[in-house]
Amino acid sequence: MFQPNMFESHHMFDMITPKSSETDLGKLKDDDYDHETKSGTETTEAPSGDDQDPNQRPKKKRYHRHTQRQIQEMEAFFKECPHPDDKQRKELSRELSLEPLQIKFWFQNKRTQMKAQHERQDNSILKAENEKLRVENNRYKEALSNASCPNCGGPAALGEMSFDEQHLRIENARLREEIDRISGIAAKYVGKPISTLSHLSSHLPRSLDLGVGNFGAQSGYVGEMYGASDLLRSITGPTESEKPMIVELAVAAMEELMRMAQAGDPLWFSVENGTREDLNEEEYFRAFPRGIGPRPLGLRSEASRESAVVIMNHVSLVEILMDVNQWSTVFCGIVSRAMTLEILSTGVAGNYNGALQVMTAEFQVPSPLVPTRESYFVRYCKQHVDGSWAVVDVSLDNLRPSPISRSRRRPSGCVIQELPNGYSKVTWVEHIEVDDRSVHNIYRPLVYSGLAFGAKRWVAILDRQCERIASSMAINIPAGDLCVITSAEGRKSMLKLAERMGMSFCSGVGASNAHAWTTLSATGSDDVRVMTRKSMDDPGRPPGIVLSAATSFWLPVPPKRVFEFLSDENHRSEWDILSNGGQVQEMAHIANGRDPGNCVSLLRVNSANSSQSNMLILQESCTDSTGSYVIYAPVDIAAMNVVLSGGDPDYVALLPSGFAILPDGPPGFSPPGLILEVGSGGALLTVAFQILVDSVPTAKLSLGSVATVNNLIKCTVERIKAAVTCERSHD
Repeated sequence: MFQPNMFESHHMFDMITPKSSETDLGKLKDDDYDHETKSGTETTEAPSGDDQDPNQRPKKKRYHRHTQRQIQEMEAFFKECPHPDDKQRKELSRELSLEPLQIKFWFQNKRTQMKAQHERQDNSILKAENEKLRVENNRYKEALSNASCPNCGGPAALGEMSFDEQHLRIENARLREEIDRISGIAAKYVGKPISTLSHLSSHLPRSLDLGVGNFGAQSGYVGEMYGASDLLRSITGPTESEKPMIVELAVAAMEELMRMAQAGDPLWFSVENGTREDLNEEEYFRAFPRGIGPRPLGLRSEASRESAVVIMNHVSLVEILMDVNQWSTVFCGIVSRAMTLEILSTGVAGNYNGALQVMTAEFQVPSPLVPTRESYFVRYCKQHVDGSWAVVDVSLDNLRPSPISRSRRRPSGCVIQELPNGYSKVTWVEHIEVDDRSVHNIYRPLVYSGLAFGAKRWVAILDRQCERIASSMAINIPAGDLCVITSAEGRKSMLKLAERMGMSFCSGVGASNAHAWTTLSATGSDDVRVMTRKSMDDPGRPPGIVLSAATSFWLPVPPKRVFEFLSDENHRSEWDILSNGGQVQEMAHIANGRDPGNCVSLLRVNSANSSQSNMLILQESCTDSTGSYVIYAPVDIAAMNVVLSGGDPDYVALLPSGFAILPDGPPGFSPPGLILEVGSGGALLTVAFQILVDSVPTAKLSLGSVATVNNLIKCTVERIKAAVTCERSHD
């Protein structure tokens, strides 16, 4: 029986130079003298401006002098905490018999005094550096004026310098520019030039002390599977002292990414008849000897590279990658959660050139049987001299050391080259070191081969999403049949609703640390995992208790055949128990890709049950070389009429269910020590349902509801297995 209640649930940086005049320095000294001599707090101020009587001499400022003990106590506290909060100021006032306001002013004056001292030191350093450069510049001018031509004996012309000298000057200018940029951003965040930070080098990890951006041998990875602690929630942004190190890491990571993207043999070599590239690790460590360092024990290396031409211009691609909301939406199949902790630089000249962001993200495979990979990293965007753009991520786990090391991200990202007609060539590099021992046996060939999290999957998702975005902006759609939606506003609203449906499905089907899955049975790979969530005050989700159930299993059938079977409305009655055997008719259709399987459909179940007469099914099916999805949700007819008229789709309540279909790994690939049938061209299928079991958010979940959902998902799995294996036997 089709039950509506249950189914509804269903530049960067310029170099700093001193600009202070002698007058400014004198004023600075006078101000500093005031701060040093006036250790008390001001009680009376002289009038100023229009309030001052010209015939009356200004009153002298009077100060309460602090005792030696009070000053010593506050000096000691200042060393530990220069910015006390209200509570700390009140405690100090009680201990020292001072007013909290006096404490506040003393600390303000002390901070100003320290700032003035630092500025004097910085000015002295910069003045000495400028004098050194001036002397060196004069020496070069004098040497040039005395130089003679070796042929005629006359003065040497500037244009007659040797090729090597020209090359060295160009290289020197490039290095100076890069140093200027680093100095600029470091000075911005720590308040002093990078040259004054040399004392920090003794506190850096050994790999950082080598002069390029690296991580060190340790990485921080917190949290157990299925919900103990959550790295993404607990981690905080970088401290001021960490920001210069982050800049250094980002600059070095960008250089490594560019070399990794452009290099050929022997760094990369072809495998599987040229269909895939593997990284030569020995050559990698030879090419990057000062890189991240040796791989920690217990972590497996995973490196891949992939290129493709996508239907999107380079400006839009960079914007997607640098906007965390767009990035997590476009890559929702692999990015389950993402957050920007701090933006260190927004870029220059109105674009993202030089943008620097500290982020956290969680990467997933759409199955509860594969642990997610959490990452704390910096993202750096740069436009290169050849016009190409590059966006690189590099792990910052060394800044959050932890004895549990599960993953670290070497320089990874993409290089984007502009092509004619709004297209772009994207070269993607993924380089991860990870502990994958918790991956379920049936998913190990997929994960260990790099197809689950590698560059090929990122590029395939990007290519498909670019086609989808192009489809949403298409105009003048020919009306080939009655099902095609030709209204531009209606197409855009329906695609936006389908996009939200897909994001909701992907975020709820993986093994995220934000979830708390419970296993209902122990029958091998067909275990059903369930979790509950409360839905309240969310216009896009029905209120109440939502029960999510998911299971993953292997099928000895090619993924393409499984996808075609599940996405075809003519076969729906063979597996959809809730449709009660009714025939399914397609009411509306939007194609959103070159593959005919990529589309959004509006379906109606023709059933004798009158309670189903006001229900439709919104379905999106999408496929690429790395995976496929069939996602659907029941929707109200009245709500869909609003959407098809171009109305706001955000208020349509959805609880999506559906399927994620992945290949079981490359042909013949088997991880060491694991002998399985998987990797033989079969499919890995995840089935997931979301059911509204109670419309009251404060209600308690009954065991009967859990049993009903468990039976529903098991019956669906049995029907799918029977149907696709029977179809296979008939071939």
